[in-house]
Amino acid sequence: MKKNFITGLLSGVCSSILLFAIIGTLYVMADGKVNEYNNNNNVGIESEKDGQPTLKAEGFKQIEDKLTFLEMLVDNYYLEEVDPKVYADGIYKGFISSLHDPYSTYYTAEEYKALMESSSGVYHGIGATVSQNTKTGVITIVKPFKTGPAYEAGLHPGDILYLVEGEEVTGVDLTEVVSKMKGAEGTKVRISVLRDGETKPMEFTITRRQIEVPTIEYQMLDNKIGYIVISEFDEITVSQFKEAIDKLEEKGMRGLVIDVRNNPGGLLEAVCRMLDRLLPKGLLVYTEDKYGNRVEEKAEDSQKLKVPLAVIINGQSASASEIFAGAVQDYEIGTIVGTTSFGKGIVQKVIPLTDGTAVKLTISKYFTPKGRNIHGTGITPDVEIELNEELLKEIEIPIEKDNQLQKAIETVEEKIK
Repeated sequence: MKKNFITGLLSGVCSSILLFAIIGTLYVMADGKVNEYNNNNNVGIESEKDGQPTLKAEGFKQIEDKLTFLEMLVDNYYLEEVDPKVYADGIYKGFISSLHDPYSTYYTAEEYKALMESSSGVYHGIGATVSQNTKTGVITIVKPFKTGPAYEAGLHPGDILYLVEGEEVTGVDLTEVVSKMKGAEGTKVRISVLRDGETKPMEFTITRRQIEVPTIEYQMLDNKIGYIVISEFDEITVSQFKEAIDKLEEKGMRGLVIDVRNNPGGLLEAVCRMLDRLLPKGLLVYTEDKYGNRVEEKAEDSQKLKVPLAVIINGQSASASEIFAGAVQDYEIGTIVGTTSFGKGIVQKVIPLTDGTAVKLTISKYFTPKGRNIHGTGITPDVEIELNEELLKEIEIPIEKDNQLQKAIETVEEKIK
């Protein structure tokens, strides 16, 4: 019985890898490059792809034998009972994690569904954005939404997520942790956080409810300065952003400040469509894959921003936020204010599989219009200014006390004059 289970499990692994091979072949052939595979019968992993060793049937036989032995060890010695179904997901996740790329991951069907739900901008959960340090694995609460249950329960920006439903989450894939915090409306989730100044973890029981992510907030400040805060780049953000620009222009906006501090990024398509509303026709960003293939994203909208602009960034402005700030900086249509951004200059693609699962892989590097790849270095602001230390843990910073925002307003007012 156990032998049959392992055999079936390895068949699943082989099928998944075969699917990847099919996808990869179609991709390569589309660019006129066809790889030949060595089909000799040497034992182990002697066949080659582009001169590199690759797994074949004999190699999987060795893996199958070892998995059978490991299963025997777990059955005989491991303290707890194990559902055999978890082995399959563990193998698939381990296969992708062997890449040692913090941005590549395998999603179960449930995790993939949650990912698609979150990118749409509407889901059921606690109502907070979180980010993960790729080096330490620490997950931090970035922003509880003011109308969400996390805010009402008392979670603060900067809280370190320690436990979800009693299980430690440091080092666990961020998407998996987020999916655990989501669930049916009205259900509860137990969360423990570590907070500066507290000697013990703080525990919260939060009731999930439907969240429509407020990815855009905007208002008109003094002297007709528009102020737009973008918390992430989702599908819903594009229409929210265009509406904000239109409304502010109708009110006679003379200058604009766009705030992408603590914005972890989002969809490449979304940020490009938003930049199209601001920039003249031309290159917005381009990507290059492992083969040197270049794909360009361009502004095509005849509309463009006609007032002075400043964009505020910080160390938690990542990915799509950096594409946004980088394009504005390269076109010199706005001043970048704040501190150096996170430095994520690579692009991931989610590849859905036929069984409802999916894999996210890093597939390319992105470059700003002037050819800058900022991976590991970030966007350096034109005007560097640190947020005052006493404001770092504030849930909501009053505009008049926000020294970074005030500096951005000052630069816009100078251009108006």
